[in-house]
Amino acid sequence: MTYVSHVRPRWTDMDVYGHINHAKMVTLLEEARIPLLFKGAVEAGLDQLPKGIVVVKLEVAYKAPIVVSGQQLRVDIDLTELRAASFTLAYRVHTGPGEADPVAVTAETVLAPYDTVALRPRRLSPPESEFLKQGFADA
Repeated sequence: MTYVSHVRPRWTDMDVYGHINHAKMVTLLEEARIPLLFKGAVEAGLDQLPKGIVVVKLEVAYKAPIVVSGQQLRVDIDLTELRAASFTLAYRVHTGPGEADPVAVTAETVLAPYDTVALRPRRLSPPESEFLKQGFADA
């Protein structure tokens, strides 16, 4: 299933050409996943997941520019792979808040839980893996 998030680009997210800058788009992708991976994890009693997640890989493809107009953007997020020590999220960023609004950006991130004390990646715990499966199944 797809987790749906809405993000609102800011005026400062635009570049000199009037559309959202690449670095700002990456930030918007991060903002779209935070409610589930941080707030949702804390609510589920998972205190380690929100303490450390690192981006292992990031790919962004642009189909059309997105101009900041004050409206929210719909970001559809799917869990496409769940491994012992990483998980992959695929994103579709729409030009507006609705499902029917055209998709302007697709992206994929590979994320890994990170132990901030030992300063190294770690494996997902069984409850964390279940949380991720359930979080996207319930979307």
